[in-house]
Amino acid sequence: MGKRKKSSRKPGGSKKKEPLETTFSCIFCHHEKSVACKIDKKELLGHLYCKICGQTFQTRANYLTEPVDIYADWIDASEAASKQHATSDRRLTGSTPIAEQSSSRLTRAPANDDDDEPEPRRRFIQADSDDD
Repeated sequence: MGKRKKSSRKPGGSKKKEPLETTFSCIFCHHEKSVACKIDKKELLGHLYCKICGQTFQTRANYLTEPVDIYADWIDASEAASKQHATSDRRLTGSTPIAEQSSSRLTRAPANDDDDEPEPRRRFIQADSDDD
């Protein structure tokens, strides 16, 4: 008996992974490839620095953290800070956004200042439902 004929195809090599970017565009000055991310695995810290405007950011890292994770954390933190800043400005000035004003107008009852009499109580009668 003879041996089986082996396939003429050679085994395919493993695909090379494309490395993730370590430089990104700045969300403050909008320059492309101006933000560099570095991860200090020993200290478990991620550093981000814009070469143009000088913005810096620092966050915790772990053994799975990549530079893109630090960049995403920076975006999330800046959005949260701007949202918090907007709410604190509203409290100080007493203003509310237009969307909130329009919805609050619909729910408020009109004020009758010229009427000193209390409104009569309204009674609702619940109809019996015929579920025959």
